[in-house]
Amino acid sequence: MFHSDLILTLVAAFVAATAGGFVAVRLGLPPIVGYLLAGIVIGPYTPGGSADSSIAAELAEVGVILLMFGVGLHFSMRDILAVGPIAVPGALGQSFVATILGVGISQLWGWSLTEGLILGLCLSVASTVVLLKALEERNLIDTYHGHVAIGWLIVEDLFTVVILVLLPALADPGGGGNGLASKIAGDSPVLEVALSLGQAALFIALMLVIGIRVIPRLLAEVVRAGSRELFTLCILAIALGVAFGSAELFGASLALGAFLAGIVLNESELSHRAGLEALPLRDAFAVLFFVSVGMLFDPAVLTEQPLHVLGVVAIIIIGKATAAYLIVTGIGYGLRTGVVVAAALAQVGEFSFILAAMSISLGVLPAEANSLILAGAIISITLNPFIFRNVDVAERLLSRWTWFARFAERRHPETEVELELRRHVVICGYGDAGQNLVRSLSGRNLPFVIIEYDPFVFQRAQDAGLPCVFGDATNAEVLEQADIKDARVLAVTFSNPSDALIAVNAARGSNPGIDIVARSGGGSSHALLRRAGVSEVVDPDFESGLEFVRHVLHRYGIDSREIGALQARWRAEYYQVVE
Repeated sequence: MFHSDLILTLVAAFVAATAGGFVAVRLGLPPIVGYLLAGIVIGPYTPGGSADSSIAAELAEVGVILLMFGVGLHFSMRDILAVGPIAVPGALGQSFVATILGVGISQLWGWSLTEGLILGLCLSVASTVVLLKALEERNLIDTYHGHVAIGWLIVEDLFTVVILVLLPALADPGGGGNGLASKIAGDSPVLEVALSLGQAALFIALMLVIGIRVIPRLLAEVVRAGSRELFTLCILAIALGVAFGSAELFGASLALGAFLAGIVLNESELSHRAGLEALPLRDAFAVLFFVSVGMLFDPAVLTEQPLHVLGVVAIIIIGKATAAYLIVTGIGYGLRTGVVVAAALAQVGEFSFILAAMSISLGVLPAEANSLILAGAIISITLNPFIFRNVDVAERLLSRWTWFARFAERRHPETEVELELRRHVVICGYGDAGQNLVRSLSGRNLPFVIIEYDPFVFQRAQDAGLPCVFGDATNAEVLEQADIKDARVLAVTFSNPSDALIAVNAARGSNPGIDIVARSGGGSSHALLRRAGVSEVVDPDFESGLEFVRHVLHRYGIDSREIGALQARWRAEYYQVVE
């Protein structure tokens, strides 16, 4: 029976990726590790590998387009502006350090300066996919530290997009290319780079001026047609069509075109639905991209060039993390933020693969670099969850140098309100739960003070005239500033159980008799908080479930007292079981 190479490659890739991803997840690793290993298994360097790497590479191009489209679709200038003072200089500074380290180590290997620069740039970009998963597992996405880390990576991604735009011109100085910029520039590499930037700028301007008006209207008309599959096709046509047009008409990269298509769609009210409709295909082709990258990996590099691999891993895990930590603390944004950002950046991922693949195809990076970068990616991504699990340990160790801790926190706002409170409530965190508690206490003239670490949230609370202390509530000194010794209640609204435990233990050390109410993440965290001395533990997910029950039963005319009794019984049963 006849089977085409395309079908064989698709079957091998998806079957191997499913198996590899499942094993990786069961081991507590990001699924991307499994996809990369799946590519290695079915690739040409492994005995029995049957997939066609050239076909896989072409399919991976679609994966790159949809990945970049997804990044653009979730891109927000507000996110950049909020953390810009630290994310912009931090991302550029850390990229510079990683690039210099890449150049330095490549010189020891006998590579050219250009090859070393490209290697350093490839190692400077962390994986957004891995970062978001790590932050989500530790409930850090909605924290100030998480916002800084995400904004930092967005800046890195934008910087990499610029490199992707410039790379074809830089790779072929002297007009050897066949693009419009090469033909006009002749033998002038400087003019060719300028023209390439001009073409990209023209394309960006057209997309932001014309595309932002045309594409959302086109989507709206498709929605009115009432066909879901037509809407999905339209999303794919926009992503692929704009990407292809950017490459053919403006000499830009497919990645830039797809990224801008996502940004334009982000301005539409239909952006959320567009993201959901494109998600299954994006995920499928993204998996093909990671598998195709794995197929290019030659495992022999681990035995033939172990020092090269070690050097790459050292740059990714030690060099980048150290640079990020020193930049954050050097600017004065705190130990906690520095440690979280350092852990977040101690890995490389999809953008590194995209940049490496393009550089190798243009001949500005040796083929062996792909195996080195991929080895560094697999090792760093595998180790990243373990690095994140020890963030609290690293912070406690580093905070022992009190002089450096004070230096690292110097940019944080000072508390201007003199606190002379007694029998008050100390509220740890001014998120949704904290704000509701403040509203209730204020309405009854009960004394309270807020502890908030996010400087933007702190400023908002301070502008509202609320008594607040800036700092991390897990720090005993910050708790003392909130007069914890004279407080009656400590309300810990953190969603991260480990942070809540640290805050509870610190408060108990200063005020053994204080009444503590803490938020639980369910499961074992509830029992841990109770053993730490928390008087009352609240599980938001369980409580929201009870509210659903109340609203539904109320609509059937069931008496409120009966509903209340039912809720009380379920609440007692639940909290008794989890304890």
